[in-house]
Formats: sequence, C-alpha cells, structure tokens
Amino acid sequence: MLEKNDRLAMETFCETLHPATVAETLTDSFSPEEIWYFLSSTSIEHQADIFPYFPVELQLELVTSGTGREHIAKLIEEMSSDDRADLLQRLPPPVTENLLRLVDEADRKDIAKLIQYPKNTAGALMTTDYAWLPANITVDEALDRLRLQAPDKETIYYVYIVDEQRRLLGVVSLRDLILASRRAIVSDLMETHVFYVRDTDDREQVAREFGEFDFIAMPVVDADNRLVGIITSDDVIDVVVEEATADAHRMGGVTPVDENYLEASFALIWRKRAVWLVLLFVAEMSTFTAMAHFDDAMKSITVLALFVPLCISIGGNSGSQASTLITRALALGQVTVSDWFRAFRHELLMGAALGATLGLIGAARTYFMTPGHVLNNPGGAPDTDITKLTMVIGLAVSAICLYGTLIGSMLPLLFRRIGIDPGVASGPFVATFVDVTGIVIYFSIAKLIFGPAIGPLE
Repeated sequence: MLEKNDRLAMETFCETLHPATVAETLTDSFSPEEIWYFLSSTSIEHQADIFPYFPVELQLELVTSGTGREHIAKLIEEMSSDDRADLLQRLPPPVTENLLRLVDEADRKDIAKLIQYPKNTAGALMTTDYAWLPANITVDEALDRLRLQAPDKETIYYVYIVDEQRRLLGVVSLRDLILASRRAIVSDLMETHVFYVRDTDDREQVAREFGEFDFIAMPVVDADNRLVGIITSDDVIDVVVEEATADAHRMGGVTPVDENYLEASFALIWRKRAVWLVLLFVAEMSTFTAMAHFDDAMKSITVLALFVPLCISIGGNSGSQASTLITRALALGQVTVSDWFRAFRHELLMGAALGATLGLIGAARTYFMTPGHVLNNPGGAPDTDITKLTMVIGLAVSAICLYGTLIGSMLPLLFRRIGIDPGVASGPFVATFVDVTGIVIYFSIAKLIFGPAIGPLE
C-alpha cells in the first residue's frame, strides 16, 4: 500500500481491522514517518484508537518524530483519558508542557487531575469517560441520554447514578434499562449496594477485587464519595501482567525490567542483572568463610566434605519453595502480615514433614550406597563409622530443610511488614542466606555425633 500510495486501501485497513492488529502490523518494520503517513489516511478518531496499542517506546518516538505538535495535541484530545494521561507522564516535562498548551481547556483540566495521582493508585489507573444518569428520570429519558453519551464513553454497560454533587447513589446495567418499562424510574431499577474503590487505593488491591467479583468496570470515588472515574477490565489486565512480571523478575534475582527484553539497551539489562548478582556473590562468599572455619573437621573426617553440596542445596530448594508460595499468597491477599503465626505454624509442620522425608532418603542413600574407600581418613585416623555418618546426613538434611522452609516463609512477611516488596525475598536471596547457615548446622550436627573424633571446630 505504501509503495503504491494506495490511500483508499490504507484507510480501509485502518478502519476495518481491530486497532491492535493495525498497530502490530505497523510496528513490525516501518519507520515513524511511514507509520504517520499510513495513519494519516484515516480520521483522527481512528488514529486515537490505534495509537495506544503501539509499544510504549514507539509511542514516545512517534510523538517526537516531527509530525507536528498540533497534530499530536488533537490526537491527545481524542484518546481515552487514562491512555493520554499515561502517555504524557512518560514524555519529558518540556514536551508535555508544550503539548498541553495546545490541548482544549476541558481536556487539559482532566489530564491534570489524572496525572496528579501516584502511579500505583486507582486514581492513576481510572478513566473519567464513564456513563452517568440522575436518579429521578424515566427509562425512556435515560436511553435518550445514553445515546448522546455513548460515542465518548469507555463503556456504557454499567451506568452510574449520581446526585447533584456527583455522589455515587447506585448503578444500573444497560441490560436492565433495555428490559424495563419505558415509564419506569431509574431509581427503582438501580442497585444501591455498589462495589467501589477509593482513588487512593493500591492498584494491586483493585486487581484482586476485579478478580473476586468478575466486574467489567468498577467505579472510583474520592474521600467524599463523589464519583471521579471508573476502572475497566482491560486496564486491570495490564496491571496483573505488569505486577506478575515484576514479581517474576524479583524472584529470579533481577531488578524489574519495564522495557521489551530484546529492545532494551544492553547496558540497562546488564545493570539490572549485575546489581543482584554482585550482592548475591558477595553474600555467597560467606560460604567460604564458614567452610574455612570447619577446615579441621573436614581434615579429620574427609567424607564430610563430599556431602556439603547435598546438605546445603536442600536448604536453598526448600526455602525457595516456601518463599514462592508465601509471596504469591501475599499478592493474592490470601495471607497478610497479621497471619504470620499461622503461616509459621503451617510451615513448621510442613518443614518438619518434608525434612523427615528427605532425611530418610538421604540416610538410606548414605548407608547403602557410600563406597567403602571414601570412609578412610588420612593420617592413620580411624575409618569413619558409617552408622554415625548416616545419622549426621539424615539429621542435617532434616534440620536444614526445616530451617530453609521457615526462613523462606518468614522473610516475605518480614519484608512486607517493613515496607519492602516481598518479591525481593526471592529464590536466589533465600538460597544464599540459607547456604551459609546450612554449613553451620551441618558441621554442628557432625560435631555432636562424632564428638572428639572430629577434632576442634575452631
């Protein structure tokens, strides 16, 4: 179409296909100038529908690519209120200020109201394009008003009923209005028990409520119970994806990356990965210190060194399991900080059961499958007693598994309590923490069972 300059075909393409399909197609291999030329074949309303589906990086590039501030200002006026607020917040402040000067005053006030909310709140997520009605009109009048409102609203399936001060009185569905008698009064049809969120509520809490009640949209009210906007399900899906991605990155020991993985700069990805790897590497160096502390024990009974990886790895694995379960439960609202004792009791019993299971397997493996030559000790020291070694491995695996489980379950709750994202209590973090203490537990049990034969632990 571009090669043939077929404007009619471009217009048909933009207006027939879904905006997401158009944006995806144009994103693949076209320059910003070609994209704007293609979009110019259709109306500004269709351009505003397509634009939010471009990747964030491309949106910013398109705004600054030279199409003209006047055109961008008109595009912003046609975009939904939440999409344009998100776009303007991402732009450099001077660019935003220059664009806002060209935007209609009513739209400018709406944008200013939305961008004042902190990023992670319901207010920043909402749109002000909602359908509303007074309570004292008939269904016939209500449908006439909705026909006028519909072209500019995000959704009209839920219609919110407000008073003169815009306080939320109730909600009625479009289905109920269509099925009701034309002479019926809206106040008689509306549902007065309305689920809503505050404009200051955290967006994760909003996402949980959407998931619990399966809403298409939910009203947002301010401190005075005035209706200030609505949040729609498509915005909540974006929140769920963003939060799940951030949690997955943190639990993998990576600072969350907002950019497209393959399109983000090499230096950015290096920095976000290197920070955690350096911290974990420095912490893991404590393992060397702990091993050096027990050097005499390993010289006295050399076979103990062979089981170090086995014993300490189980602590990291069990801790990672527990931290993953608790972090996810916190995200879903299934567990709160006040439930710490219930969680502790649950993981205490679970850690003991898992530890006993793995301890028995480790003991059996040690007793029946340890080669005889590895029980020989240097310097004429007596051969290692296989029964005692079996007890050491069985008890150490059980104790380290229990300890790792408790640490992995309690750290996310502790982090949430002190205001740190519990996702930081990730598998790598827990594993590193438990590795060092696991060595201490292992050799302490060995000293207890072998007694003087193991030598001093100084």
